[in-house]
Amino acid sequence: MGEEKTYRIGDAARMLNLKTHVLRFWETEFSQLQPIRTDKGQRLYTEENIKLLRTIRHLLHERGLTIDGARKELAQHSSRDESLAREITRDLLEMRDILTGEGN
Repeated sequence: MGEEKTYRIGDAARMLNLKTHVLRFWETEFSQLQPIRTDKGQRLYTEENIKLLRTIRHLLHERGLTIDGARKELAQHSSRDESLAREITRDLLEMRDILTGEGN
């Protein structure tokens, strides 16, 4: 399996139609946004970072939320995602037990 695709800050900014200083600012405001840093300090954004940046841009620019409002929205999504992941894991473990005969 190949390495994950990464984008330099200028490339990420162009993809999102934003300025690089906006990405650097959002990095300070949203703890979930943690680009990879090279030895020279250059930021490299993963596909997951790009997805998060698109969400932040949507919340701020299209929905008109404040930074604080966007933070709260992201926290709610994260909480729901974690809850769903726990539920799926529990269901999968139950199915495994049933299939292996351990659930009887």
